[in-house]
Amino acid sequence: MGRVRLEAITWDRLGDLIAERLLELKPADGSPWPRIAFDGAPAARPGDLAERVAEALRPRGRSALVVGTEGYLRSASLRFEYGRQDVETYYDGWFDTGALWREVFGPLEADGDGRVLPDLLDPVTDRATRTPYVQLPPGAMLLLHGPLLLHHWFPFDFTVHVRLSPAALRRRTPQDEHWTLPAFERYETETAPGDTADVLVRADDPRHPAWNG
Repeated sequence: MGRVRLEAITWDRLGDLIAERLLELKPADGSPWPRIAFDGAPAARPGDLAERVAEALRPRGRSALVVGTEGYLRSASLRFEYGRQDVETYYDGWFDTGALWREVFGPLEADGDGRVLPDLLDPVTDRATRTPYVQLPPGAMLLLHGPLLLHHWFPFDFTVHVRLSPAALRRRTPQDEHWTLPAFERYETETAPGDTADVLVRADDPRHPAWNG
């Protein structure tokens, strides 16, 4: 990642400022539903920031649906086909991108009906969920969070990357998940999310984030 000037900020203030930016967001394809990515390794907790932004949007008169990619994992039989710690599969095959296109992004295209399925598979039981579809009114936003989001060519209108340095990522990732770290090294090299995202947040110290303003 190139040298980027970052400013210290609180999480609450960050949520407010991102929400303010999103109010004027107009999807390039004419969709009435802006689609926003909150990208980051699980240890960076991008979902927490997505929830903060959703809360900040509510008093500003905009609704948002927060969706996590953990609800779109492929079944265990497919994820672990080549072993439980296969880095290549984690990088490209753990998440059901086809289902995300069908159940989340497709309905939010310009000619879609706005009817989104928040999750498909329970990651604990490895069984299909019974979550009902959610009808998003025009102007409502999709806030999708998860790891490795920016190399799938999803049609995001705005992207936020929550970054951890390699040392912080190793420190904050549970020991039994350290096998995933090479996937994030590859992601940095091939996708450079910190350079390409609209907003970069550094969260090495979870109490004191910084962003590129």
